[in-house]
Amino acid sequence: MARKKVTAVAEELLQPFLEREGYELYHTEFVKEGSDWFLRIYIDRPGEAGEEVRIGTGDCEKVSRFLSEALDVADPVDQNYYLEVSSPGMDRPLIRPEHYRRALGKAVDIRLYRGKEGKKNITGLLENFSGKEIVLTDEDGKRWKLELTEIAKARLAVVL
Repeated sequence: MARKKVTAVAEELLQPFLEREGYELYHTEFVKEGSDWFLRIYIDRPGEAGEEVRIGTGDCEKVSRFLSEALDVADPVDQNYYLEVSSPGMDRPLIRPEHYRRALGKAVDIRLYRGKEGKKNITGLLENFSGKEIVLTDEDGKRWKLELTEIAKARLAVVL
């Protein structure tokens, strides 16, 4: 089965359960690493007014147990695979538009496909997201306007 189809089926099976249990789906991927396939589900729990709520191992175990049973019944995957359920982490990737919107006002790490003004990696405060571009101010006070198509990877920066 195609990768996109596997993730779509997993998301469809999972969505009602996540809503009922107070979780949200952050990201899903079905990837091959070496000779093994992994279905990775990243879950989050929305807080009130931007409050961060941590996902624990018990949360991951509960979602994994449910999805494992649902996938056994639906049987959408032709090959053997490992199911992994986890939090997107403190340095969570910014993939979907809602991830960028939620990161507004926070520090982000950006890696560009090609260097721009001598930089390929930029860390700064995410000030704006229009849907097609972001605006951030780096640690030196320089403002960057970047098209999403220029960005290879974007993550929340871990600030200690």
